Amino acid sequence: MTPKERERRLLLRSGSALLLLGAAQIARGASIVAVRVWPAQDYTRVTIESDGPLQTKQIFVPDPPRLAVDISGIELDPALRELVAKVRPDDPYISGVRVGQNAPDVVRLVLDLKQPTRPQVFSLMPVAAYQYRLVLDLYPTQPPDPLAALIADRLHDEQGGSAAAPGAGADNDPLGAWMASRAQQKPAAPGTGDATTSIAQAQRGSMAAAGNRSKIPATGANSPDRVKRLIIVAIDPGHGGEDPGATGPGGTHEKDVVLKIAFLVRDRLNASTVDGDPVRTFLTRDGDYFVPLQVRVQKARRVQADLFVSIHADAFLTPQARGASVFALSQGGATSATARWMANSENRADLIGGVNVRAKDAQVARTLLDMSVSAQIRDSLKLGSAVLGEIGDVGRLHTGRVEQAAFAVLKAPDIPSVLVETGFISNPDEEAKLNSDAYREKLADAIVGGILRYFAKNPPAARNRVM
Repeated sequence: MTPKERERRLLLRSGSALLLLGAAQIARGASIVAVRVWPAQDYTRVTIESDGPLQTKQIFVPDPPRLAVDISGIELDPALRELVAKVRPDDPYISGVRVGQNAPDVVRLVLDLKQPTRPQVFSLMPVAAYQYRLVLDLYPTQPPDPLAALIADRLHDEQGGSAAAPGAGADNDPLGAWMASRAQQKPAAPGTGDATTSIAQAQRGSMAAAGNRSKIPATGANSPDRVKRLIIVAIDPGHGGEDPGATGPGGTHEKDVVLKIAFLVRDRLNASTVDGDPVRTFLTRDGDYFVPLQVRVQKARRVQADLFVSIHADAFLTPQARGASVFALSQGGATSATARWMANSENRADLIGGVNVRAKDAQVARTLLDMSVSAQIRDSLKLGSAVLGEIGDVGRLHTGRVEQAAFAVLKAPDIPSVLVETGFISNPDEEAKLNSDAYREKLADAIVGGILRYFAKNPPAARNRVM
């Protein structure tokens, strides 16, 4: 064989090898930047951040349940090995992680699971502070019924022990079944039943003192024919998990502050009654994990919430911006440039937190409602005015009226909904206040006081059974 023939054969071999490598060779060179795990009862999320796009193939094995993900074109590095130690023992879904070099250019990641799941694996393009992300979401195959849980919690209080939600599995209407069970009980004698927590007590944070409660005036509280109604308020702590929200100059994350305020609001509302009816609070998230905007609305509608209050602490372009605000939905344009800017900022949460586009499109298609929200907006403005009036007694307001804009999280057509900006976390003084236990308690008292004041003037309508 002549030297020229040998050279030609070598070139042909090199070209064939390049064709065989294909996509794996193209992806080679991406480095892992960080790995994160966000466990929650709703779902557990695992993210693998890299400086380039990752090509993957996943296999789900149901028995025993485990998810295997092959990542092409990378080598096993210390960043990926860290994932093993990041899984917590109390993770509801992941029992352990195994990672290894499955082939010269393939890393295999295996998640051993505690229960059957519906895994979603998808990729996200760079956004905000993040580079490319590979996302592994693990959802339960049978998610718990949050409404049944609220009713079970109320029954636990009434019966002084554990109790299951009545009828939760019988007709898929746990709230209606609970109402029916209350109607069969002998009503309390006048003056001996639960009374509504007063607004003044809410502001003092003394709602737990049931014996000292006074009533918000309303009719029919002790009527013998009256069926006790469960008042459900959905509290929505903004952001969470992959989406930290705004960050203050001292490093305070919005997602952490608003969750602390939400817990305080929950405790105060759960100790309250409205015209003798018990109140139960539903949190759209109760930990550090991401919830898409559309899912927050779906959750509130699923528990048949009477009100929806989203809590935030935004940032602005300059540290001089200050003051609390309350927003309602707008069917038209925003009422101010600030309201428009705020709505655009908050509506970016799905981009930053990371939503499976295919799953989101399916959810929107299933829940798209072609109906007027004018009644919702009218009631939302009343609720917003009540809350704004109470917050104005705690600190400075950014504006003295309820603003309106197209906030995605306020689009439940049948639930009065407001978004409360507790302050500008980008302002050093307001960041310090939001980090104060005493100030957060005052804010919680004000939000609860506004909710109770709204109910005093706008008693909840009779609840219909779900069909």
